[in-house]
Amino acid sequence: MATSRQAKRVKRHERARKNLYGTPEKPRLCVYRSNKNISAQIIDDVSGNTLAAASSLDKELKGAIENGGNKEAAKKVGEAIAKRALEKGIECVAFDRAGYIYHGRVKELADGAREAGLKF
Repeated sequence: MATSRQAKRVKRHERARKNLYGTPEKPRLCVYRSNKNISAQIIDDVSGNTLAAASSLDKELKGAIENGGNKEAAKKVGEAIAKRALEKGIECVAFDRAGYIYHGRVKELADGAREAGLKF
């Protein structure tokens, strides 16, 4: 039976999430990548709250980037999520790539967040 690429990605994400859990001390940095945009959230899984979020659709980022679906946009989103996390006192996170391969836009987002001061 043929399964879609999205279904395979979700399956990989579920498999990884068995061992990846965001706590108040070390929340989870989750990435979502679509063809046109990229977004990231910092999540505390204990309370079920999103502590910070950034997306290529944000007003402040949308003006700075032409296309939300490229590496340049991903790096800016990574820097923005790190800035917002550090403002809330979050320095260390667990990186959740959500079943995506760690290269290209996902890697650029992670590099941007690391350069801006997040540790993972």
